[in-house]
Amino acid sequence: MRYEGDIYRPPSGAYSLLVQVTIGCTHNKCTFCKMFKNKKFRVRKLEEVLEDLAWARAQYRSVPRIFLCDGDAMALSNARLMPILNYIRENFPECERVSIYGRGSDIIKKTDEEMKELYDAGLTMVYVGAESGSDKVLQAVCKGETRQQIIDGVKKVEACGMKSSVTFISGLAGREGWEDHAIQTGTMISEMEPSYVGLLTLIVEPNVPMAKEIEDGTFTPLTPEEVMAETLLMLEHTDVSKTCVLRSNHASNYVSLRGNLPEDKEAMMKTLRTAMENHNMFKDERFRAL
Repeated sequence: MRYEGDIYRPPSGAYSLLVQVTIGCTHNKCTFCKMFKNKKFRVRKLEEVLEDLAWARAQYRSVPRIFLCDGDAMALSNARLMPILNYIRENFPECERVSIYGRGSDIIKKTDEEMKELYDAGLTMVYVGAESGSDKVLQAVCKGETRQQIIDGVKKVEACGMKSSVTFISGLAGREGWEDHAIQTGTMISEMEPSYVGLLTLIVEPNVPMAKEIEDGTFTPLTPEEVMAETLLMLEHTDVSKTCVLRSNHASNYVSLRGNLPEDKEAMMKTLRTAMENHNMFKDERFRAL
């Protein structure tokens, strides 16, 4: 398997075959992210992708999951994606899940028919990095898309039969905007009703633009206690009508949360309140990671 640069995949893609169909990210301007800063976006040649898949088929007896990298490979046209999906369906009959990263602003460019075509060909899950439900926060971190675009993209994913897994970042608005970030994220989840929600907690690495904002005092990171308060406020404003699996058990999180909304909402809120009173529950900074 040939890889170019660092490879990133969702936490739930830990046991997936990772195949680069694109290199880098179409946007690559978010102030908190350094994932693809050393790559210029390009589309890999189809023959290269199929060669990698053929190599994997010869190496592995069973491949239950495949993740199509890099950032926002969903930006590709169906004409480019369908040959890859068809090859997987024909040569990996045991594969139960094919998933991909997608930006809401690119998903909404596809027609309902195109989305259904991808689903019928085996694409079952799209991971969407929403980061925040607040347009103010999205603009501040240079996300390059709006709250409504992300909502519409997630709804389009769910409507065609696929599952959406949407990621938000606790602490992304800093101390200056945490309440807006929390409330708007909660109402966003309520409106778009994704199948899965993942909560990470902000870790600012050196050499990203947000690090400079912290250095010059224009951005103040939240304390662990403030992150708990923000997450609690977010849950208070989350009201879904169908089951949404919520996970906040990433290596970056101070406290691990696992549950389904709306069934486990009160239990998770109780955990947060307890952590706000018992700081021994917080993960040590030395063990937090992206």
